Amino acid sequence: MAIIEKLRTAARKRRAYIRTRDEIARLSRSEALDLGIYPEDAARIAHKAVYGE
Repeated sequence: MAIIEKLRTAARKRRAYIRTRDEIARLSRSEALDLGIYPEDAARIAHKAVYGE
């Protein structure tokens, strides 16, 4: 049963990563810069937010 829970957790994290990445990427450049981020860094930022490091 543990493997099923690990797969579910991995799937939830993957969905959270994709959602976060896409939300950051959709920000206008001015909105992103106001937040101190660059839209081009969306994947890196989302990865760190969801998976840590």
